[in-house]
Amino acid sequence: MVLFSAAENKSFPAGTPLDASKNDSLLFSPITTRSVTAHNKIVVAPMCMYSAENGYMNDFHLAHLGALALKGVGSIFIEATAVEARGRVSPHDVGLWEDGQIAAVKKVVEFIKAQGSVPGLQLNHAGRKASMGSPFSGYRLILEHEGGWSQDIVSSSELPMNERHANPRALTVDDMLLVKQKWVDAALRADKAGVEILQIHSAHGYLLHSFLSGNVNNRTDQYGGSLENRLRYPLEVIKAIRDAWPAEKPFWVRISSSDFKNDGAFSKDDHGWDIYQSIEYAKELKKLGVDVIDCSSGGILPDVKYPVGPLWQVPFSETIKKEVGIATGAVGMITKGSEGESILQENKADFVCVARQFLRDSGFALTAARELGVSVKWPNQFERARQ
Repeated sequence: MVLFSAAENKSFPAGTPLDASKNDSLLFSPITTRSVTAHNKIVVAPMCMYSAENGYMNDFHLAHLGALALKGVGSIFIEATAVEARGRVSPHDVGLWEDGQIAAVKKVVEFIKAQGSVPGLQLNHAGRKASMGSPFSGYRLILEHEGGWSQDIVSSSELPMNERHANPRALTVDDMLLVKQKWVDAALRADKAGVEILQIHSAHGYLLHSFLSGNVNNRTDQYGGSLENRLRYPLEVIKAIRDAWPAEKPFWVRISSSDFKNDGAFSKDDHGWDIYQSIEYAKELKKLGVDVIDCSSGGILPDVKYPVGPLWQVPFSETIKKEVGIATGAVGMITKGSEGESILQENKADFVCVARQFLRDSGFALTAARELGVSVKWPNQFERARQ
């Protein structure tokens, strides 16, 4: 891979390792989705930074994401970006609900491209988990006098997450049409900002997941009850966005593969949400032109004890990849290059999505290359420290 100085202020095509004859690593080989090629399969997963002002990105985001782009990662997803103001998780989430927010996103996107990485962006609506404080300022409901919107929380149904969250209002069918258009409008703004990969967040208990899961969705209309009905609104939203998003650009969806209501990742939860229903969802997403399923899990039920450990969510990506025949992204405590390499060599995913390890080590891609013995080009400005 070839990285360039930001001072050159333009995008460059992905390069090759210095000694390509010794590079048999799948992790560090290029991958092409539609018209977009990433020079390796390492992905910075979207991570909320709770640092925007009224939805506008700022210098923090440029410094944070720019540092990752400088150090050799293949693709970078900008954090969960709200499609409307009340769809933010916190008052400090990034947003694309108005045109004025495009320029700040574009600035970050252009820097990422200039370093040879592919810029992606995740769109989200927080649903019943909205108007909460950041983890570092106290995760609690933010009231109106504090800049929150606790009286305007919406979801599939009127069930709150728990006593710490607001009581949501169930969206009417007319409301749902309006919100669907907000997703589409935000996607069009992302395109104008130069984003090359769009991801739709339908996981972690946010709005779309609240329709999918019978553990939350208690509607009695055409959007509740059976699996077909619970899939209906997320599929309508995703179809509308895919139709509006440029055909040549990749399109991802993040899912919660299981709610973990019962013991075990692959436990049956026929009326809630489990891996088996996720497979059926993924089949429908594939029909709509979704390119990659980012396979996470959980986030919708309180007080769940997850079986957290190295690679703990990888079985989800492996199962959906094999059962559906679609590309997947693996997540879940991937902290070593050898772990990412083994995931790909064993055909358990097509992309290795890493989050918190990049907070611990912004040069994780370079660290992984060194661990695997892959020769890669360091940033021009850092080259003298390579040995």
